[in-house]
Amino acid sequence: MSDTTQTHGNLAPSVGEKFRQRALPFLIFIAIILLIPLTDPSRTMLAVIHQMAIYIVFAVAYNMLLGKGGMLSFGHAVYFGLGGYFCMHAMNWIEDGRGLWGSYPTFFLPLMGFLAGAAAAVVIGSFSCRRAGTTFAMISLGVAELVFSGAFMFDSLFGGEQGINGDRMNGPEVFGLTMGPMQDIYWFMAFWTILAVLAMYAFTRTPLGRLSEATRDNPQRVQFIGYNPTRVRWLVFSISGGFAGLAGGMSAVNYEIFTPEALSLIPSGFVLIMAYVGGITYFAGPIMGAILLTYMSSMMSDFTEAWLLYLGLMFVIIVMYAPRGIAGIVFGFWEGIRGSNPGEFLKKWLMQLVGCGLMLVGLIILVEVAVRWSNGWGESFEPYGLHFPIDSVVTWIAIIVPLAAGVSILRFVGRKKEEMPA
Repeated sequence: MSDTTQTHGNLAPSVGEKFRQRALPFLIFIAIILLIPLTDPSRTMLAVIHQMAIYIVFAVAYNMLLGKGGMLSFGHAVYFGLGGYFCMHAMNWIEDGRGLWGSYPTFFLPLMGFLAGAAAAVVIGSFSCRRAGTTFAMISLGVAELVFSGAFMFDSLFGGEQGINGDRMNGPEVFGLTMGPMQDIYWFMAFWTILAVLAMYAFTRTPLGRLSEATRDNPQRVQFIGYNPTRVRWLVFSISGGFAGLAGGMSAVNYEIFTPEALSLIPSGFVLIMAYVGGITYFAGPIMGAILLTYMSSMMSDFTEAWLLYLGLMFVIIVMYAPRGIAGIVFGFWEGIRGSNPGEFLKKWLMQLVGCGLMLVGLIILVEVAVRWSNGWGESFEPYGLHFPIDSVVTWIAIIVPLAAGVSILRFVGRKKEEMPA
């Protein structure tokens, strides 16, 4: 009688793989944050970095809802804004020395933002999380419009169109930070960004975090094993709202003013694009998306009027052709060079990079020439001393040839990939 028992190896990741996948990215992230002050960044760069920190926390919080929980929200800025508004009121209470607030450090205001955002999410999620999918998305959109409209009606809470301002240089000092200079705010941002990101990652490793992924994929199976999918969604929604409020508290301390615009659909849509562009299937994806899009919105607008058009095109291209986002491209490259045939992979990857680069050159020339022509000011696109008027044959050659070459290269690589044996 033959023995049909098969022995399978341990399918769990090794210690080295766990370190590379879990610990190493955080160590690199923390090291970069700690090394940035050594480069002596300018005030402009510090301002951009502070904005990146705020959006990193906001984007990761949003991805707890979308990537991990499968809940598409068009109004997550509500919890960001309410957390920020509460921190602005608390900042003024600290300045006035009201009761216990007189001894509360401004450094810890993001905790108040977390509580305010979580409280609002608990209330709103109690009815919105009863539905999933498109219905949940529409409810979030309606709630966002409701709260945004209410911000102009209740001046004592939201300050009307002018918003609420305050002074962060009040209350006891923490870690010797006066909360005045930009350098002090940098360490404030670094502290809360690292703490929030680590806390949200730890949440993904908890049973509730795992259940949120299971509810996203198969709510019927979750209910079958004895858990309530609605309650799971509500708990995840509440925690995500809390971290969004924490990001709002960071923003309140950084800018010392909060206006109803923070409650509008604009930041809700912006954080959605950040998560998708970065890659919602990876924890690090929203971090990458927040860094890239914050830089584009802050710096790229100094170079071109069409930066929003580039942003929209990038979003469409990534959703259609790179659904795993920037993080998927980065991690896919890492896996490819560590695969069985790294030479062939690098050759294919470089060809794709050249094809995308050529298409990008043609597209940039087309967009910039079109923008200058539409303005009607008679300007020409002149990068690096070159001259591209709209009525020149050379201009259209510079547009069509790179675009056609890029498309041809990408199609050639695609065909080669299809011809490869499985």
